[in-house]
Amino acid sequence: MASSPHDGVHQLSDRYVDDIAAADPIMATLLGVAGGERDLPDLSPDGVSERGNLAKAGLAALRGVEPVDAGEANAKAVFTERVGLQVELFEAGERLAELNVIASPAQDVRQVFDLMPNDTAEDWAAIAARLGRVPAALAGYQESLRAAAAKGDVAALRQVTKVADQCRTWAASFFTDMVAGADVEGGLRTDLDTAAAAASGAYAGLAEFLTGELAAKAPTEDAVGEDRYRLWSREFTGARLDLHEAYEWGWAEFTRLEAEMKEVANRISPGASAAEAAALLDADPRYQVRGQKALEEWMQRLSDQALADLRGVHFEIPDPLMRLECRIAPPGGSVGAYYTGPTDDWTRPGRMWWSVPADREDFSTWREVTTVYHEGVPGHHLQIATAVNQAASLNKFQRLLAWVPAYGEGWALYAERLMREFGYLSDDGDLLGMLDAHLFRAARVIVDIGMHLKLQIPTGHGFHPGERWTPELGLEFMLTRTITDPTHVHDEIDRYLGWPGQAPTYKLGERLWLQARDEVRARRGDAFDLKSFHQDALEMGAMGLDTLRERLAAF
Repeated sequence: MASSPHDGVHQLSDRYVDDIAAADPIMATLLGVAGGERDLPDLSPDGVSERGNLAKAGLAALRGVEPVDAGEANAKAVFTERVGLQVELFEAGERLAELNVIASPAQDVRQVFDLMPNDTAEDWAAIAARLGRVPAALAGYQESLRAAAAKGDVAALRQVTKVADQCRTWAASFFTDMVAGADVEGGLRTDLDTAAAAASGAYAGLAEFLTGELAAKAPTEDAVGEDRYRLWSREFTGARLDLHEAYEWGWAEFTRLEAEMKEVANRISPGASAAEAAALLDADPRYQVRGQKALEEWMQRLSDQALADLRGVHFEIPDPLMRLECRIAPPGGSVGAYYTGPTDDWTRPGRMWWSVPADREDFSTWREVTTVYHEGVPGHHLQIATAVNQAASLNKFQRLLAWVPAYGEGWALYAERLMREFGYLSDDGDLLGMLDAHLFRAARVIVDIGMHLKLQIPTGHGFHPGERWTPELGLEFMLTRTITDPTHVHDEIDRYLGWPGQAPTYKLGERLWLQARDEVRARRGDAFDLKSFHQDALEMGAMGLDTLRERLAAF
């Protein structure tokens, strides 16, 4: 990372984003940085080392610069905390061995094609070129997994076999289906078909490598232990948490939400449990949508309405943010909804994706109203796109790379609560859906920390008191003490075990946002304005929770 004596915090931060985009074309596509559309990153040990060295050089360069104003001081705090953690993860070998069911190179290579434009022959030529690089990218990835395994670092067998299942699904039809609809002919048609077949073969080969060579070396133990968990928890929260206190708080929050759900269920049908009320709502035609296209249209209408209603009343929403596309995600990934942000030039808008089983056609909207608010507005779309829109005050690292799950997911869960405060979840069915989502996130705090640290289950909660958490108990707890779709629950347990520390960030992040709001309200007294608080906080951009608390203390 070359620099000059005149480079300041913002210039170095911008250059770091450019360097990362050049070294990682998938990240470049995600960020909307032009130039790497035909390429894929080097996923071999050499490529992993290159990106690790970029982080080390960027961190060293920025540490040597003194901020000239409050904006640069804020930017330096964000950069050093975030990139410093990347260096720790690289040095701990975590990036070399990265393999899990939701966010590892196996998914990244497949999912980057969702973000590529396909309107013109030139677009399809870029897709064909990138498809042609899938075999080399996955071969490099296998080298990294093999090198990590030689050091004794292998993902748990559960992750290895589940990712292999995903690879087989994508190998079967994803790439060939993707190019089949291209309105091209001649040499480009041949290139697309050939490259799609090669990509399919590469994913089939990765599945074979995982179930054969790597599975033979994979431990059956899913828990990562407290030391590794603390490192990943810092990556996902930007905070040094007291994990045992967080575990105890998770139980208290779960108990509170469980009691409120019983009250709402009783209003829906006197004497009904939450599960019984859920069954009644699932059968109620008022809350039913038939067909995946109808689901897509339903969430687009609800999202558009939220944008229109909140604009100018609860939030200042600039014109570029008023476009949010809602789509059904390609099959093969984990079940659930997710969001991808807009590019820096707004040529690609923010998008809400819904990942559902390919054969599922019936949907209950009472569960999903709160999800639309979580993924869209005032959730992820408002938070992420607001930062992207701050080019005048935030550098590219702050706008595009400083993603912190506890900040973003915490905000999105807080946003669901806000919609209730604003009166948008007055229907008891929709409210039960929101409370279920929050109960589920509180259960994540308990189960994720409990499983990885093998903590003891306390008495007084009616669930295996005195026993220590196992994946089997985690699954039983989620299936019996929440009303979440069982298919989703099975995916969730796999996710927690492969992504230690990420699942609790929703509830723990929401807790931070609520605490921060209360602290600022107490300091400002009658001068406190909720709309201004939200605007000021979001326009600072994403940051770790400890950094956020420090910055909000100045409000």
